[in-house]
Amino acid sequence: MSDPYYITTAISYPNGRPHIGHAYEAIAGDAIARFMRLRGRDVRFITGTDEHGLKMVQTAREQGRSTLSLADEMSSYFKEMCHVFDISVDAFLRTSEERHHAASQALWSAMEAAGDLYLDRYEGWYSVRDEAFYDEKELTTGEGGEKLSPQGTPVEWTVEESWFFRLSRYEQPLLDLLRDNPEFLKPDSRRNEVIRFIEGGLKDLSVSRTSFDWGVKVPGSDGHVMYVWVDALTTYLTAVGFPDRDGDFARYWPASLHLIGKDIVRFHTVYWPAFLMSAKLPLPQQVFGHGFVLAKGGEKMSKSAGNVVDPMAIAATYGVDQFRYVLLREISFGQDGSYSDEALVTRCNADLANNFGNLAQRCLSMIAKNCDGKVPEAAAPAAVDSELLLAIDAAQAQVVAQMDGLSISQALETIWAAMSATNQYFADSAPWAVRKEDPARADTILHTTVEAIRRLAIMASWVVPDGCGKMLDLLAQPVEARGFADLSTPIQAGRTLPAPSGVFPRLELAAE
Repeated sequence: MSDPYYITTAISYPNGRPHIGHAYEAIAGDAIARFMRLRGRDVRFITGTDEHGLKMVQTAREQGRSTLSLADEMSSYFKEMCHVFDISVDAFLRTSEERHHAASQALWSAMEAAGDLYLDRYEGWYSVRDEAFYDEKELTTGEGGEKLSPQGTPVEWTVEESWFFRLSRYEQPLLDLLRDNPEFLKPDSRRNEVIRFIEGGLKDLSVSRTSFDWGVKVPGSDGHVMYVWVDALTTYLTAVGFPDRDGDFARYWPASLHLIGKDIVRFHTVYWPAFLMSAKLPLPQQVFGHGFVLAKGGEKMSKSAGNVVDPMAIAATYGVDQFRYVLLREISFGQDGSYSDEALVTRCNADLANNFGNLAQRCLSMIAKNCDGKVPEAAAPAAVDSELLLAIDAAQAQVVAQMDGLSISQALETIWAAMSATNQYFADSAPWAVRKEDPARADTILHTTVEAIRRLAIMASWVVPDGCGKMLDLLAQPVEARGFADLSTPIQAGRTLPAPSGVFPRLELAAE
């Protein structure tokens, strides 16, 4: 049985429709999951919606409807986003599901059995928008004198009875985890930030609320529901069958990768490992905090600034593969990066339409015209032919090493450098001219080029799955033979190919 790989995105808070940040994280998670499947890993990839918390209650109340009906509607938009962007999730979890309530209560009971939960009174600052508690020293003052969280959201003074988790007990174990295991949290800048936060001292964490009842009920404590981050994080356990310790849990836990935005790193690398330590459960192998997608010019997107990008509209205008590719190619993974339609059109025309699509169209059209639509023989490969295919093999090995470090944009740069080398080989070899004097040599050039295209299409299929799938269809590559293990099995001469057709059309910048 193949090696398991369990990857999760953050569980999206659905008090609004998906924005470009949600799409970016889902696309990045999907690309990583697809890459691991190409390598033959047994992948479990999950996402979902985090539907509890005061913010959902308030939004539903403002709309004059039940919180569940709001959650049902908003969750459907995130499912639609996954469908539109071809996100290959194995499960979409909702925190309102019964099985998730059972998993959350089991985790709570395990933490209680460890002596890490106690009842007390909470007085402090709380951000409804962040669903987070903040110390006075973390707050800033707004233009109107109001107190704001580090994220710039309003906070309010909250007083209520609450269950507390003994987070302070785990201060040293968490420091040991982050210092002794640098791979646990990436990029390194995020790890350094969290270490500094823990070194400032950890206070016990309020983990229940009594001011509303929309959430997971605290076992044996009437009137209390769990703090939203306790049950949201537990979704990663729910998705593999917890509290059942057999089956999927035994196979996939601990998670290989939690992929999250940089603004929720604290929850995933302080609270979450502490909960798991308390419950005596294995910790995830890695948490990666990616950056934000900013507007053109590096400005933060906001409705007031009028620069918000609707990912669904972009996909409808320019194409899903194109949107996926430009986000992952243009933004260095782990850092903030900007998006603009101009960058999408320029990048996709250069890389997809010209470098990849035009090469394939020219080569396959020559085969259709001169070789009866069949892959020609490579009778006597020259050194230049072998060198090209060896260079593509070396690029594939380099891509694997880059993806081991989640260097997504660098991996794509490597693949497209190999495509450029293939284009240069095709142009320099000039099979259209060689055919007049040496048809056998022309056939060898075409065979080598179509084999290079086959390998490159497999190597790029984790980012542009639809286009690469169509490219491999044009090469009559069997669906079951499109993984990295199949790169070493060359295309067979004599294989009949479908009539060539364009895969990556040139784009025009749409009118605003």
